[in-house]
Amino acid sequence: MALGGKTTFLLSVFTAILVWAYLNYPGPPLSFELREWKRTGRFFSHGDFKIFYQDVNGTGRPEDVLLCVHGFPTASYDFAKVWEGLNGRFGRVIASDMLGLGFSYKPYGHNYTVSEQASIVERLLKMLAVEEVHILSHDLGDTVAQELLRRFLYRQKSSSKGAQYLKIKSLCLMNGGVFPETHHATFSQKLMLNPWLAPLARLFNYYTFKNSFGKVFGPDTQPASMDFVDFWALLRWNEGNLVMPGLLQYVSERRVNREAWVGALQKSTVPVHMIYGPADPVNPPVFADRYRELLPQATITVLDEHIGHYPHWEDPMAVLMAYFGFLERVSPLTQSQATGET
Repeated sequence: MALGGKTTFLLSVFTAILVWAYLNYPGPPLSFELREWKRTGRFFSHGDFKIFYQDVNGTGRPEDVLLCVHGFPTASYDFAKVWEGLNGRFGRVIASDMLGLGFSYKPYGHNYTVSEQASIVERLLKMLAVEEVHILSHDLGDTVAQELLRRFLYRQKSSSKGAQYLKIKSLCLMNGGVFPETHHATFSQKLMLNPWLAPLARLFNYYTFKNSFGKVFGPDTQPASMDFVDFWALLRWNEGNLVMPGLLQYVSERRVNREAWVGALQKSTVPVHMIYGPADPVNPPVFADRYRELLPQATITVLDEHIGHYPHWEDPMAVLMAYFGFLERVSPLTQSQATGET
């Protein structure tokens, strides 16, 4: 082999080794906060997969159970900043990591669907003997909540006694693609939704993730450096970065099932509220106008103009105040319950 040929060969081998190392480098270690979140949670089985969840007894009315449903590409840890406040209002707070996200299993090549994610939630609640819930959801969680609501409305029409299981008492949504026509995917999401370009998602690293993810937050409410690392660590846990394109198919599902899922909100027999951060490039302010137009019976809280796509992370106190205000209208506490008297 000529000298030039050997050099080219060695460079090719060296490049291949670098690419392999890049694609297989381990994710960052879990912070103390993430280790604690995982330690205090549990797992249950969904077929061959393990699903992580939190189930905490709060100090509120025992009959008030809250289900928190997180978004993409994060996990139940999204609710960490409002967790204590929610525990003070509800008798029980439950949150799980969706299949493919957080600490739940992340099967590669799996056909991820909103329907399956909703069924996992229903199975968890049944296992925990929960029959009535309030729902607080965000992003992809909004779509899962819409499917749960659709099923609940269908069961209400059934004469079967068993069909009445799992009653939804109220639904509060946060920034999410509730209406496909007002949703704007990020550049990285568009990349992963393209079947030819999706494999490039494997080249994402912490810095590309931070740059892309940071854009959905308000300019003045960016996560702290350690928060970005935590979000990345959760995404990389069990090589979750490899399943992101598969999970993102919910964007297409929203368009296909728009009539059923938007229709569920329009026909809802339970109170519906939206807590909305307007500095959201994924769901820009035209979303709020569309919400009022299509859901005149529902209510909405528009937060300060600098709050973006993750309101419960960017301004947790404002979110709690808005949510509790909504609850006080639909499920008011007595004076003694509000003051904690017995």
